[in-house]
Amino acid sequence: MIKTIKTFRELTTEELYEILRTREAVFIVEQNCPYPEADGKDYDAVHLFYRDDEGHVLAYLRLYPKKDEPGTVQVGRVVTSAAARGTGLGGKILHEGVLYALETLHAERLYLEAQTYAIGFYQKEGLTVTSAEFLEDGIPHVQMRR
Repeated sequence: MIKTIKTFRELTTEELYEILRTREAVFIVEQNCPYPEADGKDYDAVHLFYRDDEGHVLAYLRLYPKKDEPGTVQVGRVVTSAAARGTGLGGKILHEGVLYALETLHAERLYLEAQTYAIGFYQKEGLTVTSAEFLEDGIPHVQMRR
């Protein structure tokens, strides 16, 4: 398993392809959510991901500055591929992403929009629900902060 942390411009075309393929497989196909996955936020993000020996993305997340809140880093697109579910890799990459945001990006605060079924997953890293439930692309979400 290969851990990688890169900015958008550092990604190879193969890495970007595999990231987008994994996000699309989960967020569009599995969740039956026909909304654009490429949202323009990848350009300003740091991308953390684990790949297998063949280059397939097993777990991924991105970190980027929350534009309207100086000092806040937004966590997004946290995903574990079907092949890696149940291995603990999702929790591992979330933990590493939180540490990277705090220690390397010097985040004062963290923010994310979580699908409501995953609230407990994020609470393990100290995030708390800070909003009422809302729909994002037809899926119930809440805002969470740390």
